[in-house]
Amino acid sequence: MSHPALDRVVRCSRYGRRLLAAHPLLAEAVAGQFDQAFSREAMLAFLSAPACADEAALHQRLRQLRQRVWLVATARDLAGSAELAEVTATYSTLAEVCLAAALDFHHAVLAARHGEPRDEHGQPQQMIVVGMGKLGGGELNVSSDIDLIYLYPEEGDTAADHDAAATMSRRDGIQKDKSISNHEFFVRLGRKLTAALSEATADGYVFRVDLRLRPWGDSGPFAMGFAMLEDYLVAQGRPWERYAWIKARPLTGGRHDELMAIVRPFVFRKYLDFGAFAAIRDLHVQIRREVARREMADNVKLGPGGIREIEFTAQVFQLIRGGKIAALQQRPTLTVLGELVNSGLMAADARQELAAAYDFLRRLEHRLQYLDDAQTQQLPDDAESQAMLAEAMDFPDYAALIAALDRHRNKVTRHFEQMFAAPQTDQVSHPLTAACCGTADAATTRALLENAGYDDPQRVLATLDALRQHTAQLAESTQLLLNALLPPALEVIGSQPDPAATLERFAALMQSIARRSTYLALLAEYPAALRQLVRLLAASPWAAQVLTQQPQLLDELISPQSLMSVPDWAQLGAQLRDELDARPGDTEAQLDALRRFKQVQTLRLLAQDVAGQLTLEALSDHLSNLADTLLAETLARCWAGLKTRHRDTPRFAVVGYGKLGGRELGYASDLDLVFLYDDADERAQEIYARLTQRINTWLGTLTPAGILYETDLRLRPDGAAGLLVSSVEAFRDYQLHHAWTWEHQALTRARFVCGDAAIGAAFEALRREVLCAPRDAGKLREEVLAMREKMHAGHVNDSELFDLKHDSGGIVDVEFCVQYLVLRHCNAHPELADNVGNIALLLRAGAAGLVPADVAEAAADAYRELRRQQHAIKLSGADYARVPLPAVESVRDVVKSLWVQVMDTAS
Repeated sequence: MSHPALDRVVRCSRYGRRLLAAHPLLAEAVAGQFDQAFSREAMLAFLSAPACADEAALHQRLRQLRQRVWLVATARDLAGSAELAEVTATYSTLAEVCLAAALDFHHAVLAARHGEPRDEHGQPQQMIVVGMGKLGGGELNVSSDIDLIYLYPEEGDTAADHDAAATMSRRDGIQKDKSISNHEFFVRLGRKLTAALSEATADGYVFRVDLRLRPWGDSGPFAMGFAMLEDYLVAQGRPWERYAWIKARPLTGGRHDELMAIVRPFVFRKYLDFGAFAAIRDLHVQIRREVARREMADNVKLGPGGIREIEFTAQVFQLIRGGKIAALQQRPTLTVLGELVNSGLMAADARQELAAAYDFLRRLEHRLQYLDDAQTQQLPDDAESQAMLAEAMDFPDYAALIAALDRHRNKVTRHFEQMFAAPQTDQVSHPLTAACCGTADAATTRALLENAGYDDPQRVLATLDALRQHTAQLAESTQLLLNALLPPALEVIGSQPDPAATLERFAALMQSIARRSTYLALLAEYPAALRQLVRLLAASPWAAQVLTQQPQLLDELISPQSLMSVPDWAQLGAQLRDELDARPGDTEAQLDALRRFKQVQTLRLLAQDVAGQLTLEALSDHLSNLADTLLAETLARCWAGLKTRHRDTPRFAVVGYGKLGGRELGYASDLDLVFLYDDADERAQEIYARLTQRINTWLGTLTPAGILYETDLRLRPDGAAGLLVSSVEAFRDYQLHHAWTWEHQALTRARFVCGDAAIGAAFEALRREVLCAPRDAGKLREEVLAMREKMHAGHVNDSELFDLKHDSGGIVDVEFCVQYLVLRHCNAHPELADNVGNIALLLRAGAAGLVPADVAEAAADAYRELRRQQHAIKLSGADYARVPLPAVESVRDVVKSLWVQVMDTAS
């Protein structure tokens, strides 16, 4: 039997073809139903007559119903007879009807065996199946999972209704068993319900069931009482669970109002708390992490401008404002968008564009799933599927479909950015509002700015005008937020040493984050965060650059206590480890977690540095500890991710050279690394080389969160031409018999960082052996001088300024003097082999009489001053650490004096 609607199904759905071929009578069975939606009444009638005799019959009936509903709904959709709302409502209704039928059947069977579950007062208890996600919103798609949570009101035990139980037992041959707890009853019922819907039989399945949204996820109870749910939400409910529970809808049982009274305060807060903003930022990061994946660019749900962004735009406002605006406590996405317009939180044209895009994307999602009845939102890459999809969407070809899709996605992305945060409450009027908004005359504005600390009002006005022009196209709510933030910011900035320059940095940051209005809300809600931000911007253009590139770091300004606390690296390392453990197998998430950890800790150190709480040596120690922590976790994750591991724990170590080895890291220092292994397995070289490559990739890969570290591996044996990783034996042979003098110089600042402790101990023993070896003084001096000249030639300074690092009398000269002293005298003075830093080694050399003590002490102070100035220049944002010679002439002379004592008079 042929029907025009079925002909289109055959052309646009491979699954439809298979279904009709496998069930030739199915077309005739639904022939009269294409003129109207498949109703709830029709579904119930199909399931009820005749009654299902057993579980197998129930399973078959449910699946046969699903086939009929699929065929009718698909045919009506493809024929243009059904709007999106009808399709999603039909599938949501199908899920509800099937759930209820399976639940009633299995409840009766279990109750006949064990008795009815009752509370302590003898009242019967029923399972409440909560639909989450699209089922909760009545927006189910054609091949969707259904997200469910199984609950029941009260604890208790089953108690048989003996007459009813006996009747059923005689009728159905059911053996009566002992009483069980309500919890056990509903766990068994939940398992039976899940199987009834999701088990694949000869007739397929009804719905795949996902229970991971229940409290504690996969590790949580299969079913739980209201009391346990309430305890969990109050004590342990996580921010993302507020998001998940927005669409929660009880589908079965009773006492729904009681259940929602438990859930509602968890989801919809009565106040505008920043916890909501923090949760939204985290969810935003998760979405961006997903859409940034290359393979998800063509995903109509998760990709840029996809369904998820529309849903998130609606639910953002629900989380923040739903506690005060009851109309936002609704589930369907389009309904919420309409209420946002009614509440003045969204422009009508924005709602119209988002609703049109939602309709287009959901219809496209359905047609993708019609192809093979698969849960997919990914655009196809084969010509056949593309042609079928274009026809199903009523486009002449696939290119025309994609062009229309891109128009919708671009609009969604634009609104998603603009609507990311809810508008804030009105701010109290500020004296500088007139100056910021241009409502005062020129003389008044000038007086206001001068009184606030600005000696160049015209420069300030030019900066503010440029900021206004840059943000003119933003959503009105965002502009209001920015206008409320500027007056207090202008006041705080005016108290800084160079307010005009600080304001320019602040304006640049505002331009960067203006489309992410959550950050504006953060600064408006937390004046202490604004003051801390201004201090950082005033102290360092480099800090301003970091914050502009990674504005999520602004979150860290909320808590001054954590921002200014001395890092506990053992505790922080454990926290990082737990965070990474929570993302097993998700490389991208782990890469971002590592980078986020580095950025957060660096910002905290920067804040303490700017506040004068850290000496340069303490700062370098902390930055080195930070690198050590990140390297250790990177090594662990990279080894765990290797497919060819031959042991549980690698016999492998990371050795740090240079600034890392000497514990003198700066904010943007790269890492000089050498990798060693001690493993007799014949595959060891290959496996550890692969591990080394993976570590280097993890450190240097650019993600939306930036990179972890630039690395330099050229200090390994034979440099860039050598193997990436060396055995301990080969490394020992190289250092004792083949290494150049400059490589032994490098060993003075090398240390075991992480990995196998036994290899670390072997490396340290070898390092000391090499450093303490006797040397020919004349030859050593000649080779050290030759290397110093080579470095001079590679860093020619054509300017009239003094290069703090490379010019004669600079940092490198001190380092070369220390390295020479170690290599020359370590045989007689083994205390010089300790890797304690250049300053401590200079003082040890002075104490041993290897250089005059006063010269050593002065040189140590000079080295500290040179590094301090280098650090200050780095914070200023300059590319080169160069200063006018008069500013460091006395320091340079001290270093030259050290050079004469150590190198020119060396014997």
